[in-house]
Amino acid sequence: MDNDPIERLIGLLAKTPGLGRRSARRAVLRMLMRPHETMLPLAEALTEAARAVQPCGICGNLDAQNPCGICRDPQRDRHLVCVVEGVAELWALERAHAHRGLYHVLGGVLSPLGGIGPEDLSIQPLLSRIAAGGVEEVIVALPATVDGSATAHYLTDRLKPTGVAVTRLAQGVPMGGALDVLDEGTLAAALRARRPV
Repeated sequence: MDNDPIERLIGLLAKTPGLGRRSARRAVLRMLMRPHETMLPLAEALTEAARAVQPCGICGNLDAQNPCGICRDPQRDRHLVCVVEGVAELWALERAHAHRGLYHVLGGVLSPLGGIGPEDLSIQPLLSRIAAGGVEEVIVALPATVDGSATAHYLTDRLKPTGVAVTRLAQGVPMGGALDVLDEGTLAAALRARRPV
C-alpha cells in the first residue's frame, strides 16, 4: 500500500487541518476525475507556495515578499499595532476589514503546562518595534483563554514602561474562543469596542 499513489495522496491530505481520511478520500476522487483541471494546477500552486512564502521579517505574517504586503502598505496606520497569537488570527482580522493598522504575530501564547515561556514567543521583536518609535497604541488581540489572558497580562506589564497605550479586544469574543473561527461582524465589533487595560 505504501507505493500506491492514491493512498499516499489520501494520507497526506488527511493530515491537513479540517480533513479526515474520509473527506480526503472524497477530495482525491474528485481531483482524479479531472487531474489536468484540478490536480496539476494544485500541485503547481503548492510547489510555488512552498518555495516562495516566508514569514515577514517585521510582523511575522506569511507572504511571498519580505516585508509582507501589510507592512509595505503606505495606507496602513503605523501608529497602531495589533498583537495576535498567529497568522490565522491576523488573516481573520484582515477578512473582517476592521483593522487598518499593522500587526505583530507572537507565534503562540504563554503556556506553562505546554512548556512555552516568554523566550519562545516573538515578544522582544515587538518591544524593539515600539522602542524604534512611532507606535502609539498596541491592541492585544489574543484568545479569551487562560493562556491567552496570561499572555495579555504579561504583555501589558512589559509594555507599560514604554508609554504606549495598551488596549484589549472588547467583550463579544466568547471565553475559550479562537479568533480565526469567529465571524467578521463579531471581530469588527470587538475591535471597535476595545478598552484600555
